This record gives sequence, C-alpha cells and structure tokens, in this order.
Amino acid sequence: MSAAPGAKNWLMVLLVALIWGSSFMTISVAITGFGPLSVAAGRISLGALFLLLASRLLGGRLPSPATARGRRIWLAAAGFGVFSMALPFFLLSWAQARVSSGFAGVSMATVPLIVLPLAHLLLPGERMTLPRTAGFVIGFAGTVLLIGPDALQLRGADLEQLARLACLAAAASYAVGGIVTRLAPPVDPIAFAAGATSLAALLIVPVALVVEGWPENFPPRPALAVLYLAALPTAAANLLIVAVVRSAGPAFLSLANYQVPVWALIFGALFLDEALPAQMFAALALILTGLALGQHGQRRNAPPRRD
Repeated sequence: MSAAPGAKNWLMVLLVALIWGSSFMTISVAITGFGPLSVAAGRISLGALFLLLASRLLGGRLPSPATARGRRIWLAAAGFGVFSMALPFFLLSWAQARVSSGFAGVSMATVPLIVLPLAHLLLPGERMTLPRTAGFVIGFAGTVLLIGPDALQLRGADLEQLARLACLAAAASYAVGGIVTRLAPPVDPIAFAAGATSLAALLIVPVALVVEGWPENFPPRPALAVLYLAALPTAAANLLIVAVVRSAGPAFLSLANYQVPVWALIFGALFLDEALPAQMFAALALILTGLALGQHGQRRNAPPRRD
C-alpha cells in the first residue's frame, strides 16, 4: 500500500516535526491565560474552521454517508478526529499537570514503536523488517538520550503513575489514528482533514465547557498563542499528516516523533535563551541513524501504490 517515500514525503515529515516542535513553547504561553482543555478545544475548533474554509474555497468535500464508500470515509475521519486529536489532547492535558514534560516527550517517542507492529498486522506493505525495527529502536534511544534519564524519575505528584499511563495511552491513540487514516478509501485530503477536525471539535468542546467553563477573559498573548496553535500545529499539521499517511504510510509519519524534541530544544534556545544539552549532538546522531535504518527496508521492499 505504501510507496517508498520520496523527497516530498521527507519534506512534509520535516515540516510536521518542526511545527510540532514549535508548539511546546506556544502552549506554555497559551496556558498562562486559559485552562489546558480550553486550549485544546480552542485550537481544534479554530483549526476546524480554517480547514473548512480551505476545503470550501478549493471545492473539496467528503462523499455522502449514504453510500458504503462514504460511510467508510466518514468512519475513518471520525477515527482520525478521536484518536489523533480529541482523545490524546484530553489525556495529555490531564497528565501533564502531574508528570514532567520530559516524560511526556519520551512517551510521544514511543509512537513509532507502537505503529510498527500495528502496521505490520493491519497494513499490507508495512512489513516489520529487521532494519526498520532496529531503526525505530535506535531512534527511540536517541530521544531518551536527548531528553535525559531524569525524565523517567518519579516526582511524587498525586496520581503520577496513572498520569504516566495516560501519556502512554495518548501515544497509542496517535498510533491508532495513523492506522485508521491509512485504511480510509482514496479521498480529498483537505476535505478529510476538515471533516476529522470538525468531528474532534464536536467531541472536545463540550468536555472543555463542562470541566473548565467559558473563559472569563481573553488575554492577548495567550489568545494569539491559541490562534497559532490552531493555524499551524492543528490545521496545517493535520493536512500534512493526512497527506503523508496516505502516500507513505503511518510508520513513516511516526518518524516525526523522534525529531520533535530536537526542534523543541532548538526553538527554546533561539527564542527562550535556553541552553542546549551537552548530549544533543550524540542524541541527534542516534536519531538520524534510526531514521536511515528505519527506511532502508521500505525503500528496498516497497510495493507499487494503488491509491
């Protein structure tokens, strides 16, 4: 099903990682004015509006659910919305008040390791070869080295163990979302992303209103941060995610998770005057080695695409 990724796919994955990496510092600004669920609901609902407008302007639309193909596409869109947005955003917003950001970063780096066996079982052409498995494990080791072993130590917060399980559940949710998206029939990617994000908004906005209520005020900097999160890490990233998964597969997309901590550290150094860790270049070497090994088997064994 998945073709060997070309330069366009690599560029899109790099953009996804860069956008996700920039979201960490933006979220830190957004939560100074809004609750975590409100931030998640705001970025998803505004992102849905951006995507719906883009889909309308470009003439894209999802097929009617009255047909069998339409029902499959809408079901896949609902799966993408739930598993790649609403559920993990909710789990992480709850968990990150109780675990370190470093542990959350390591948890997200497990996404490729979860995707690999799922794709092997569910997606023809996504074989779990030795080079790919070794590449994913080496890339994960590079992420752990980059973030540091302190991220794995307990902080003593209430419900911390449950919060750690929530982080891992969020990672598994992202993995399932990628698989579901790949199983959808051929469809306009902008319309698919718009439909999925809209369905996610319908799920998470009521939860945010019940738990945190309507925001009493809208301070400018946090509001602008939410707007940025909606435009890039939600709307633009969802478009890129759908395009990459449909053309190169969820395992290839999941390689972005190894790059996100690197970009987060670079943005922190550039804009927040944070020091780069001494182990960054050794970790980056491991991550790049993992990326190369992870794609060796796919380039050699990739079957022709059919959609």
